[in-house]
Amino acid sequence: MGIVNGEDFQIVYSDTPGVLKPNYKLQEQMLEFSRSALVDADVLLYVTDVQDTPDKNAEFLDKVKRMAAADTRVFLIINKIDLTTQETLEQLVDYWHKQLPEAQIFPVSAQERFGVDQLFAAIKDALPECPPFFDKDQLTDKPARFFVDEIIREKILLNYDKEIPYSVEVEVESFHEEEKLIRISAVIFVERDSQKGIIIGKAGTALKRVGSQARHDIEAFFGKQVFLQLFVKVDKDWRSSQSRLRHYGYDLK
Repeated sequence: MGIVNGEDFQIVYSDTPGVLKPNYKLQEQMLEFSRSALVDADVLLYVTDVQDTPDKNAEFLDKVKRMAAADTRVFLIINKIDLTTQETLEQLVDYWHKQLPEAQIFPVSAQERFGVDQLFAAIKDALPECPPFFDKDQLTDKPARFFVDEIIREKILLNYDKEIPYSVEVEVESFHEEEKLIRISAVIFVERDSQKGIIIGKAGTALKRVGSQARHDIEAFFGKQVFLQLFVKVDKDWRSSQSRLRHYGYDLK
């Protein structure tokens, strides 16, 4: 969850995984989490973009249609409009009007920040009045370790190709904060021995690069010097193991 606070409002965003056809247990859980958002949300933001195949998530879209018909506020957001023509955009808007007639449609470019302010204002206007759920200085419901995980994961996504980043789980084993220094030890888990070799790289150069980039961002995030140790271990087929997914914090039903 990401929490946005203002003088007279608090918006709690629950950022769900992308909707896809699951191929293993981890993706099944990701899809289930996305479905749960249909029930819990005051406002549902259905995000697509100009490069998406509009009908690729037909089953999920049917659920969104039913929620919209039952008076849940649905905002259909078409992102990346800076990458298309006016004619194509008009065709997409017309398509989505037919698919979700109850939804309010927002063409935006997140990168160029076009349409973002209008969308934000609409979200504020659509939310019900109630006391804030969280303290006004709180930005998320996640602990510090979560952000270390995510920063390391981001560097893996940026430095490796193909399936490698999607076979990776990151776990912070120790996090010790001192007055001027944070000492962190984290493990990168992969599914295959061959993946371990790719993550480490020749003479450890690839892993060192990931560690250096991650340390830089973690220091900026916490405002302190960071001593970061990274290790790589094999956890065979962890994405398809119910017990391992639970160990990594995925709430399987």
